[in-house]
Amino acid sequence: MDVQLLSSDRELEVVAPVLLQLRPQFQFDSLITQVKKQQKNGYQIVYVTDDDAVVCVVGFVTGHKLAWGKYIYIDDLVTDENHRSTGAGKLLIDWFKDYALYNNFDQLHLDSGVQRFGAHKFYLKEDFIIASHHFSCSF
Repeated sequence: MDVQLLSSDRELEVVAPVLLQLRPQFQFDSLITQVKKQQKNGYQIVYVTDDDAVVCVVGFVTGHKLAWGKYIYIDDLVTDENHRSTGAGKLLIDWFKDYALYNNFDQLHLDSGVQRFGAHKFYLKEDFIIASHHFSCSF
């Protein structure tokens, strides 16, 4: 398995079907449009391939906050439904930990839906802690 940082529109078209598994409220074209819009504000994608198939995709941003210092925030993390439990997610989390240390980030953050018990088990195994409750309201 190989980890790659997305660098082209062609790659975006290749990873989009996996991202759609996490974000089914989008259609292919609307997802591409939204990702390109977010890229203008620093959104990046890293992904794992295995035998030329995209098996795991992560969208993330970086920044600075009073509460967190220099941070990486994982917005979207999805392993293709046909490649779960193959080590691809762990490979990407390990990549992020190395990337964070190499680039002097203080923290790595993500939110996970309260119903995603399998994901929570995975994150806890990977040394994440449940540090707070995230609240939101929609308008």
